[in-house]
Amino acid sequence: MTLDFRTLWDTALDFNAFVAQAKEQQELWAGTYRLARIPDWARITIPAGKERRLLALAEDWCADSASTLPVLAKWAAEVPGLSLRILRRDEHADFMDQYLTAGARSIPVVVVLDNDFRALEHWGPYPGPLINWVQEHKPPAMVKEDFVKGKRTWYA
Repeated sequence: MTLDFRTLWDTALDFNAFVAQAKEQQELWAGTYRLARIPDWARITIPAGKERRLLALAEDWCADSASTLPVLAKWAAEVPGLSLRILRRDEHADFMDQYLTAGARSIPVVVVLDNDFRALEHWGPYPGPLINWVQEHKPPAMVKEDFVKGKRTWYA
């Protein structure tokens, strides 16, 4: 199935609208954004005509999304030519099913789009350094509560 990224982008929410509609973990989303700091090396210059759009799949209840997407939102706010919009995973199954992680609908997923709304790359659901930890400790290897606490500690 070919995804119409232009239409998906046009229907997606900007970060503030997504957080305003959050029913769960709204404080985590807002707090992560407030505390996020973008390192100097990430303050890139995007040439005119080469703007990049970050289209994310997330749900407001997802702690991984709430721990990473606010940082991307801060990055997009600080880098001209970079923008972020968010779609709810559960409302976009066809999109999600193109970006499964080991057969699972793990989020967040972020697709990088060019000016013509072509997918250039995608990322998710965890930062690289966290992937091995998750694979080793994911329940049933670790009790779910301890697993969630371990990921939150890593993000902090």
